[in-house]
Amino acid sequence: MNETVRLYFNAFNAGDTDAMLACLSGDVAHHVNEGEVRIGKEKFAQFCAHMNRCYREELTDMVIFDALGGARAAAEYIVNGTYLETDEGLPGARGQSYRLPAGSFFSLENGLITRVVTYYNLADWTAQVSR
Repeated sequence: MNETVRLYFNAFNAGDTDAMLACLSGDVAHHVNEGEVRIGKEKFAQFCAHMNRCYREELTDMVIFDALGGARAAAEYIVNGTYLETDEGLPGARGQSYRLPAGSFFSLENGLITRVVTYYNLADWTAQVSR
């Protein structure tokens, strides 16, 4: 298992953005589901601040895959969340819970993550929080 990716997800579940940032290269490319690519740690930190304001999430059932001698990794997991504050362009937040399968893909160099790509089914999430 890729140690950097494991540390990244442990930091996510602990709500420790600084520890997540420590796993990233300075010019990390963050490919957000249904969004634009954000380049750099500062934009990643801004994204995390926004997410922490709107959502409380814990990732479970984590399986991490390692490839190319640690240069690539992937993970699949379940996002267990609570929708805290309405996110622009999305349904209104009322503290709804959701459970959503998701996956992430990583490129790594010199022990740091240089690319993070995250995917989940937005239509599934929307249906769950719209009930």
